[in-house]
Amino acid sequence: MDIQAIANKIVENVERVIVGKRPSVQLTVLGLLCQGHMLIEDVPGVGKTVLAKAIAKSVGCDFKRIQFTPDMLPTDVTGVSVFNQKTLEFEFRPGPIHAQIVLADEINRATPKTQSALLEAMAEQQVTVDGTTYALASPFMVLATQNPIEYEGTFPLPEAQLDRFMLRIRLGYPNKEQEVAILDSQQRTHPLDALGQVVSVEELLATQAAVREIHMDLKVKEYIVELVRRTRDHHDVYLGSSSRGALALYRLGQARAALLGRDFVLPDDVKALAKAALAHRIIVGPAARIKDIDADAIVDELLNQVPVPTA
Repeated sequence: MDIQAIANKIVENVERVIVGKRPSVQLTVLGLLCQGHMLIEDVPGVGKTVLAKAIAKSVGCDFKRIQFTPDMLPTDVTGVSVFNQKTLEFEFRPGPIHAQIVLADEINRATPKTQSALLEAMAEQQVTVDGTTYALASPFMVLATQNPIEYEGTFPLPEAQLDRFMLRIRLGYPNKEQEVAILDSQQRTHPLDALGQVVSVEELLATQAAVREIHMDLKVKEYIVELVRRTRDHHDVYLGSSSRGALALYRLGQARAALLGRDFVLPDDVKALAKAALAHRIIVGPAARIKDIDADAIVDELLNQVPVPTA
């Protein structure tokens, strides 16, 4: 199977509506190929929602959007059992989490109780309501968005929630030429309306399985583990990355190698993905925050310190 060709089809299709953000689009596609979840953290109006919709349209997956608000309940996400007076039995009415690609828009506006409704779904691809477990469809991916600037009326994501996101990405503002291109593309209609499917769901599932067969040498695995372990021992870190972070780097390294046409993973793949996969799992200590040291800077420091394995 040509993983590179399939991945590039999705990337090029999404780039018809997301202008000038190829690295971010590629990271999103890598997350899709790894069966991971994405946290898109950026200011309003830069294309976070459009990116999620474009991914869903490109692969023909069932798509649902959850607009998180402070008054939402967990059952608004997972679904609820309703008593049917005709049959005199309870019937389960599935919530919006029962889709293949779910956009959790402004996830940090919901209370921690409602945010926790996503935990089981993201970790185990299932939800439990009233003692009954319901499996979710494959492929399954949660793309969550949040605004990092606005804090009024928001609830910070707990560590358990952050850890379930394989990647955290940012889109950023376009440059002058890209912004003009955006205006031109939306003169009459939004290009998202004409976006078509380029990969079938069956092809996507087969590609996800093929990605897991990409070879990774023991030295590269040890390099990943050493990076993750050092996040836990760093003097500026209050809480380092979990083992889930190491697994995320492992899977993403396989997907990036395949995207670049290789059947083996290089240390460069790990280095290119380390910040996106690890930074959101690191809690910086109070003293370091006072000195404006953030998680990205710590990951950069560790990449410079940890010896890169050689043949």
